[in-house]
Amino acid sequence: MSGDGRESEGGEEEVRGARRIPGPRGAADDLDLESVPLPPLPPPGSAAPAGSVPEQSVPEQSVPEPPEAPEALMTSVPDLPHRVLKALLGAWALSACSAEETAAVEEHLTSCAPCADEALRLRDAVGLLHTDGSLDLDPTLRSRVMDGCLGRRPARIPVPEWAAPYDAETARLDALLRDIGDSEWHAPVRLQWFEEEREVSRRTTVAGVIGHLMAVDGLLSAALGLDDPLGGGEAPLDPTERTERYWSSTHRPPTRAVREPWRAQSHELIRTASFAGRNVAEASVSYGAFALPLQDALLDRAFECWVHGGDIADAVDYPYEAPSAAHLHRMIDLAARLLPAAVAGRRRSGLAGPAKDLVTAGAPGRSVHLEIEGHGGGDWYIALDSPAAVGSPERAVAQVALDGVEFCRLAAGHISPVEAAAGQEGDREAIRDVLFAAASLSRL
Repeated sequence: MSGDGRESEGGEEEVRGARRIPGPRGAADDLDLESVPLPPLPPPGSAAPAGSVPEQSVPEQSVPEPPEAPEALMTSVPDLPHRVLKALLGAWALSACSAEETAAVEEHLTSCAPCADEALRLRDAVGLLHTDGSLDLDPTLRSRVMDGCLGRRPARIPVPEWAAPYDAETARLDALLRDIGDSEWHAPVRLQWFEEEREVSRRTTVAGVIGHLMAVDGLLSAALGLDDPLGGGEAPLDPTERTERYWSSTHRPPTRAVREPWRAQSHELIRTASFAGRNVAEASVSYGAFALPLQDALLDRAFECWVHGGDIADAVDYPYEAPSAAHLHRMIDLAARLLPAAVAGRRRSGLAGPAKDLVTAGAPGRSVHLEIEGHGGGDWYIALDSPAAVGSPERAVAQVALDGVEFCRLAAGHISPVEAAAGQEGDREAIRDVLFAAASLSRL
C-alpha cells in the first residue's frame, strides 16, 4: 500500500523509471488513472463508437512514463542526451558527479571532440584552485609584462640596460614592503657579512634595513647631483659609516614611513640615469676605499637590494625568489671582475698566498676557472697574481664549481667559503684565495 492508501503494485518500477528532477504536476496528476476502467478498443480500421471513450482533461505531459525494461535497469552507463552531458562537465571536473554520471560523461568524451576539449580546459582550471602551490607571482612576470608593453609602444626615454637590474630589484622589494603589516616593520633582521677571516653580523629591523639601503644609495645620488639623504657636505663615503650615521641620527626607531623616501630616491636615480644618456654610465661613484663606474654601482645596488630583500623576507616569513637569469648573470659578472683586486688586497694584508708568476699588464696570468652552474651561470677566469693580468683558460691552475645563487650568497657573506664550493680541482691554495676573496666582497 502507498501512503495514501492506494495500491503500490508496480510502484517500485514506476519510481525507478521516473525523471530525476520531475517538473511541476498539473491538477489532473492527482487522479488515480489505474482505477479508471478503460473502454474496449475498436477493431483495427474501424472508428470507435460515439460515446465509447469518456472525455478526460488529463494534460498530455502528466501521463506517467512506462516503467523501464529490466534490461535497461541493468545498464551501468545511463543514456543521457548531449545537452545533459555537457552540463555535467563542470561537476565532472570537480569530481562531484555520481558514479553513473561519471561513467556516462567519460564515455561521451571519447566520441565528442568539443566536449573533450572543454573537459580538459575545466580540469586545468580546477588545478588552479588547489591551495598547496605558491600564490606568489613569477619573479620574471614584471619584466615580461614590461617587455610586451614596450614592444607595442617603446618608451620615449627608455631605462638603460645597465640600470634595468636595479629597477627590477627595487620594484620587487617594494612589492614585498607593500604586503607586510605595520608591526612587521619592527621585526628583527640579522645582517651578515665577512671581515678578513670571520663572519660578522648586526641586528636591526626591517625599517632599519630600508634606511641602510637609502643611506648607501645616497652615494649614487650625490654622483648624479641629486640630494643626499644624509645632507651631503660632511657625510662619510664608507657605506658602513654612512649607515651608522643614518641610524644614529634618527631619534626613534625607523618605521614604515621610511619606505616612501627610499622608493622616491630609487625612482629619481633611475629617471636621472635614463635622461642623462650614455656618458653617465662611466661616471665615477666613490665608496671611500674604492670607486665604481655608475653602471657597476647601480648593479652593486641591485645586488644589495636583492640580498637584503631576502633578509627581510626571512624575517617576516615571506617567499622571495632570485633575480631573473639575465640580471643574476650581470651580478655574478661584476663580482668576478672585482675578484682579482680583492685577491691582491688580501695578499697585501697577508691573508692570501704570495704571487707566483708576475706578468706584464694585459698578459695572460695564472688563473682559477670559476664555473657557475644553473641560474645565471657561465664561465669566468680569475687572475691570481695581479689585477692587471688577464685570466686565461690556458693558464688555469684550478677549477671551482658553484651554483649561481650560492656564489651570490658567498659574495654577500651569507655562507662561509669553506661551505661554498660544490666542486674543486687543482691548486688548493688558489681556490682558497678566490673563495675567501669572494666573501671579502661583502659588507654591511
